[in-house]
Amino acid sequence: MKSENEPETESPLKFPCRFPIKVMGLHAGDFQALVVTLVSEQAGTTVTAADISSRPSRNGRYLAVTVTIDAESRAQLDGIYRALTASERVLIVL
Repeated sequence: MKSENEPETESPLKFPCRFPIKVMGLHAGDFQALVVTLVSEQAGTTVTAADISSRPSRNGRYLAVTVTIDAESRAQLDGIYRALTASERVLIVL
């Protein structure tokens, strides 16, 4: 835990910036839609088809979805990561 005498560490990111959020879960029919909905709600913006890419695993059991957003702040990204990890269907968030 950080003591009150330690300075705040600055993020290496300079906001606003384009930021890819990578999410993996079971390859169910609506997994991509779930990811897009969670990211859109937290980002406060509409995610377009150009912002989304996905790739199934070799055996097709899992789906990796990447959503690239215009990130405005570290707090915004933290909110997105919290929402995604709170979902039982999300296995990994990078």
